[in-house]
Amino acid sequence: MNIKLRPATINDLPFLEHWDKQQHNIDSDPNDDWDWETELIRTPPWREQLMAELDGRPLGFVQIIDAAEEESHYWGDVDSGLKAIDIWIGEAEDLGKGYGTIMMKLAISRCFESAGVKGILIDPLESNLKARRFYEKLGFKFVENKRFGEDDTAVYFLSRKDWEAHLKL
Repeated sequence: MNIKLRPATINDLPFLEHWDKQQHNIDSDPNDDWDWETELIRTPPWREQLMAELDGRPLGFVQIIDAAEEESHYWGDVDSGLKAIDIWIGEAEDLGKGYGTIMMKLAISRCFESAGVKGILIDPLESNLKARRFYEKLGFKFVENKRFGEDDTAVYFLSRKDWEAHLKL
């Protein structure tokens, strides 16, 4: 099994639009419009949009942002040195096979390649207990429940120190 992350391009639009219509993705992110046609051609310095591929087949999507620099200030007034990750697997039949774990480990490692990154934020829906357990197994620690827009989320944080300790397990 060979999973790699590569930059997303406008050529990925059909996959992303299709995946947006899949119920498991709607359930995990019901109120966002990613505006793919516009966002896939933008490359702001504070964001990476990545396609995950399994042996060359599109599998999922990962977005990594600089939480302090991101232009909508979704995370509010946060310290520099914090990244935030969004992740999803495109097709329901690819769930539960360990692909998400590999994708997250690749994304986390990518974040911590920069010495200035102190930690990573994520915000699954408060009601998504399966996602919350998934992140906890990766070493993320619950911070608080927070409402972002129309969504009640559970904010989690992974410090560099906790990630390094997790890798030693």
